[in-house]
Amino acid sequence: MIKDLLDRPIEKRPTALEFEGRILYLLDDTELVKAQLYDGQDIELTDESKANLRDQISTDEITPAYICFFYDETLGDFPYLGLRTTNQSTGETDYPVERNAVRNGGFVCSVAGKRRGKGSSREASPYAELHAGIKVVVAESIERIYNENCQNLGVLTTNDFSIIDRIKAGEVIDLSEFTAGKDEITRQIIEYGGLFEFNVARLQGKVTIPRTAAQGGLPEGGAVTMEAPPARRPMTLAEKIFARHLVTDAAAGATGVDWVRPGDAGFFRTDIRFSHEYVTPMASIFFEDKVGENAKVVDADSILFFRDHLTFLEKVMSQERIEQGLLDVAKELEVKQRTFAEKQGVTLYGEQMGHKLGSQAICHSKILEEYAEPGMLIIGTDSHTPHAGAIGAVAFGVGTTAIFNSWITKDVRVKVPPSFKVVIHGEPAPNVTAKDYMLEILRHPYIRDGEAIGQIIEYAGPAVEALSVDERATMANMAAEVGAFTGIVAADEKSVEFMVNERGMDRARAEALVEGMQSDPDAEYVKVIEIDASTIRPMAALPNDPGNGVFIDELGDEPIRIDIAYAGSCTAGKKEDMDMYARVFAEADAQGLRVHADVKAFIQCGSTEVREYCREQGYLELFERMGAEFIEPGCGACIAAGPGVTASPDEVSISSQNRNFPGRSGPGNLYLGSPYSVAASAVCGYVTSWSPGQSFEPVDARKLATI
Repeated sequence: MIKDLLDRPIEKRPTALEFEGRILYLLDDTELVKAQLYDGQDIELTDESKANLRDQISTDEITPAYICFFYDETLGDFPYLGLRTTNQSTGETDYPVERNAVRNGGFVCSVAGKRRGKGSSREASPYAELHAGIKVVVAESIERIYNENCQNLGVLTTNDFSIIDRIKAGEVIDLSEFTAGKDEITRQIIEYGGLFEFNVARLQGKVTIPRTAAQGGLPEGGAVTMEAPPARRPMTLAEKIFARHLVTDAAAGATGVDWVRPGDAGFFRTDIRFSHEYVTPMASIFFEDKVGENAKVVDADSILFFRDHLTFLEKVMSQERIEQGLLDVAKELEVKQRTFAEKQGVTLYGEQMGHKLGSQAICHSKILEEYAEPGMLIIGTDSHTPHAGAIGAVAFGVGTTAIFNSWITKDVRVKVPPSFKVVIHGEPAPNVTAKDYMLEILRHPYIRDGEAIGQIIEYAGPAVEALSVDERATMANMAAEVGAFTGIVAADEKSVEFMVNERGMDRARAEALVEGMQSDPDAEYVKVIEIDASTIRPMAALPNDPGNGVFIDELGDEPIRIDIAYAGSCTAGKKEDMDMYARVFAEADAQGLRVHADVKAFIQCGSTEVREYCREQGYLELFERMGAEFIEPGCGACIAAGPGVTASPDEVSISSQNRNFPGRSGPGNLYLGSPYSVAASAVCGYVTSWSPGQSFEPVDARKLATI
């Protein structure tokens, strides 16, 4: 395999670029978007139109989940089908983009506001834009994974709005306009037109891999100093892990330096690489097309595949989409992944023996339950890969191209990000959970304004140290919603107990893994956010963004009726989450109550291991008695692919999942809450919180009919 790549001709892209096509402004104005797409109208970028650019556009809006059933150039038919705009006359929400509208409009550049590409790590989004004709993406700020996916595919990105007029004027633009300020590796990836092309050049010795300062390289920016670098600098936990994994000699397989610092760029050896059925098929196509039909992945034992996202799809897909053939297209994902796994000898967590629906485990659940260890470097094709950071691992999401390249090299390119720390102190109320901490963090201006994009969030402080590994996983998982590179919690005695009690690991080995897996006391952070747990009350995120957090007791005098309560997902399908649902339901059961008659309640576990825990604890009988449907492991409603999704815009649901972007779980309004709050809301019929020993107050649906 490597020999074939060494003989392959590879060239850089031209340094002088011309772009022929129109500019598409993604605005919060239905009529202006339609005018661009269907009437051929070109819009000028004025202060008014720039202020009207859509912020916070998620990958769910660029390519809704059902679009990702496709994994080839057909994706070019679909970019922005989930884009949410406002009808300025009526104030109603619209979705104005239709199939092929972007391609037929002849657009070459797409423009948006802040935090473009937030959410899922799906490379299908820039891939769809690319094959619809979009060559340049402009935005005020761009999320880390989406930006890397663009670079890996050859889509050019910039925060410089002056590029727009130059494209419109037909100017020749130097490639350096898009590489300025980039680290050495990213610059060369852009120059070679993508990550695979760069990696081929890397194997051929045509590229420059910069030396870090610890290796005697120049500081970032190339400034020469007279002072020798320190023998070792204080490091955060994440920096320690990156230092261990930096590839120093690819040919010899050597890794490790004494220290790294933010800005150091290089390739880092991975311990675990995983992907799921939404991504593995596209990655396998890339692998077979670019490397060879009979090529073998490197170290198949450290690669894992999961079928977890679409195992309940046939229960919720509309008849219209079934008739369009989308169910058959989706089923092909499973077939392609299974075939590739068998061919490559890769472990696949798929459907359970004897079960038609459901999976053995959600990928993040299984990685933490069985594989992740303190000090590991883990990559996965899902934005919630940081889940494993709960026990002191660096785990982060990557796109399709990055994972397929890792199958060749076993490493991943990273520019070491800066870290910021969230310190939570104080004594929380007994009904305040890690989810409430996260909803409080997500509404902080530092996060809402996009300052945290691409940084590492380290959770610390007495209140975090008091959390179980399951609860820490909720916080690490939702680093994705922060827009962070990853989230991490220092390894400690609770990490040891987790590995010993949950995995049966030898205690001495567990203690050895934990040793040193904490940040140095004088490590550097770009920001420290202090939170007093005693000031936090149960929270809910209002529809459309997990950053819309409010205290539930401040929602208003009129209760918010719900139709659905969905409890589960990778974030909230762990053992301790099940304890929380059961605690609330047990109290309601003791009061003779059941799930509200007008509410459909679903509880979905993260793995078969969690299901068996529920069986042993007697929770399955309790859930059934309460009228909640227990669902086999899978992602389900969290990605609009299982029971628990809304069916119409006027339906309302509350969920313990991690994100509620438009269309994420159906067309209705989705509130986020803690496991306690979701269970209590299911009993009461409206969005509410729970307190130990409370008397539940279900509301007559007739009193809510006009709300």
